[in-house]
Amino acid sequence: MTDLVWILPTAGALLVGLVAGFGIARARSRPPTESPAGPSISVLVQRLVQSSHNAIVILNEFGDTVQYNARAVELGVVRNRRVDTRTKRAAELVLETGEPVEIELTPAERGVPFGRGPEAVRGEIRPLGDGFLAVDAADESDAVRLEATRRDFVANVSHELKTPVGAMALLAEAVLDAADDPTAVRRFTGKILHEATRLGTLVTELIALSRLQGAERLPSMNAVEVDAVVRDALGRSQLAQESTGIDIATDPDSCLLVEGDRPLLVTALANLLENAVAYSPPGSPVSISRRQVGRFVEIAVTDRGIGIPEEEQQRVFERFYRLDKARSRATGGTGLGLAIVKHVAANHGGEVKLWSRPGTGSTFTLRIPAHNGSNNGSNHGGLP
Repeated sequence: MTDLVWILPTAGALLVGLVAGFGIARARSRPPTESPAGPSISVLVQRLVQSSHNAIVILNEFGDTVQYNARAVELGVVRNRRVDTRTKRAAELVLETGEPVEIELTPAERGVPFGRGPEAVRGEIRPLGDGFLAVDAADESDAVRLEATRRDFVANVSHELKTPVGAMALLAEAVLDAADDPTAVRRFTGKILHEATRLGTLVTELIALSRLQGAERLPSMNAVEVDAVVRDALGRSQLAQESTGIDIATDPDSCLLVEGDRPLLVTALANLLENAVAYSPPGSPVSISRRQVGRFVEIAVTDRGIGIPEEEQQRVFERFYRLDKARSRATGGTGLGLAIVKHVAANHGGEVKLWSRPGTGSTFTLRIPAHNGSNNGSNHGGLP
């Protein structure tokens, strides 16, 4: 009996040991639990916030910044770890209503000196729950400038169109009143024709500018002979030359080729020639020269006219900008010619450069990429 009593506990202990050993063995046979590969969700969210092109700021219920990215500092939304007063007031309103609020911050409100940083920062403050708020703001300077340009353009077009239309209406009335005077009728009719021509030119150039700015797809580029462009442009400016007594001198044919659209290049060069003739004294020289410099072909138009002050030299390429309004009115200029030249050059992957000195004259240089088959890297006559 004693032996039986001893055997039972021993057997029980043995059974327990076997079960435990079996469990340990099974546990060891299972593959170990692998930790997730790569960064955690919180780390990815943090990276997303820091790399965002927008300014991201997290505020608590007291309006204190909990987290923000570098872009928030660049745009002036956060300074010295604090948001500006207007954003803080808007955050309080979001906490009260639970509704998102849009904000627009000027440079002065963001504590940014004039001329530094973006002109306009717009964003939204949204509730995140538990008293936390998110500020999401972006640089809208380009949109603001574009809208201002659009408003100015519409205002300028309205003014420019009303001027010849109004003049034609008045001249038509004058013709009616002078119906019995053939001399007066001819004089007034000639003025009507002048205004009608000016109006037609303005509309044509507005359409051309609209196409160049992306309203219509530009034609495909081909190999274009520079000498042919010069000949065509001279033909288009022949009337202006004859009316002013200005001769346009040209250098010898260059046999250069550019990659472009011939009609557009002719329009650009003709505008440069007409501009040179319009702002030169009668009988003064105007010249064209062409050469290849590296990967570009340069066509330069030089005059001995009134010249352009340095502070005005960038503005002359703006739409409707006129250096001498009285002279431009007298010659029928629209103020769009140089703007068209600038856009033609840009759409060809080139540029237009200006050198000018008041009382000496000006040189406008149209730089267009040379055709692949051209002898790149060589210089051909023309400018030194």
